[in-house]
Amino acid sequence: MSGSGLPATIQDVAARFLADAAAVDAAETIPEEHLRRLADAGLYGIFAPAGVGGLGMDAEVTQVIEELASACLPSTFVWLQHLRLLGAMLDPGTPAALREALLPAVVSGQVRGGVALAGLLPGPPRLTARPVDGGWLLDGEAPWVSGWGIVDLLVVVGRGPGETAVTLLMDAREQRGLAAARQRLAAADASATVELRLDGVFVPGGRLVSQAPYDPVAAQSQGLRGNGSLALGVGRRCCALIGPSPLDAELDACRAGLDAADTAAMPAARARASEFAARAAHYLAVRRGSRSALAGDDADRLAREASFLLVFGSRPAIKDELLGRFAPPGVRNPA
Repeated sequence: MSGSGLPATIQDVAARFLADAAAVDAAETIPEEHLRRLADAGLYGIFAPAGVGGLGMDAEVTQVIEELASACLPSTFVWLQHLRLLGAMLDPGTPAALREALLPAVVSGQVRGGVALAGLLPGPPRLTARPVDGGWLLDGEAPWVSGWGIVDLLVVVGRGPGETAVTLLMDAREQRGLAAARQRLAAADASATVELRLDGVFVPGGRLVSQAPYDPVAAQSQGLRGNGSLALGVGRRCCALIGPSPLDAELDACRAGLDAADTAAMPAARARASEFAARAAHYLAVRRGSRSALAGDDADRLAREASFLLVFGSRPAIKDELLGRFAPPGVRNPA
């Protein structure tokens, strides 16, 4: 669906994002104006009920992600991760005191959220949470945490006692036991992504969101549809610059595939969307010719963004699907 079906305020945000896209691509961090525009449009509370100040959107959320990502991937990338904090504040299972204290500020964007989900990764735990008097201690690493210096709270998931997943809210700031190192990204670098190393970082007990059995299968399926809209957005911007072509119908088919996919089918649908964005970006580069090799050209930026989205938010099943799409005929994917 085109962004024309979205509220004018959201289209205005996307238009401003697009006007700034080249400058943000070269910037150290997202402009504060982008964050203010997201808040003014109510997008920090996009799926919160109107009764608590939200926009009350449901299926339209993926359309908004696509619309914004087609204009400015770094700003959309950081904003999208806030939605996990929003979801936690709307979840009846989250302690009532925590919800009451934070929900209004989270919906309005006064408090911005990010994520550190290393405890959900399969295999030996990279981030652990252990109970102590008055709270929890976090140890380990979180290699990809975006919005550092932009967001206020991180939704942190660490592996807890008894093979549980412990979800905590940690202040996104320098503190005892925490070291942050900037990760330089080939695309969306303004997302201010860091690697966090945690050595006994204390989180008060009142910041506990949940402790539940660790389910690696469920953990690998979270957030896949929304992340797919980032690739659709990049592919859509390529289509707009190319002009009418058969790629338009393919974009629609990728979107329909993501919308229809269940948990089992989602990895293939995600891989198709990411592969499409990469192919559309390279088609655009070839069509534009030698100017696409200039740093800062739209084709240069979009090709880097599409490559980034081949690996962002990936899962083993998505990787296998993509390797199968890119491998020459007869080549077997390595184990």
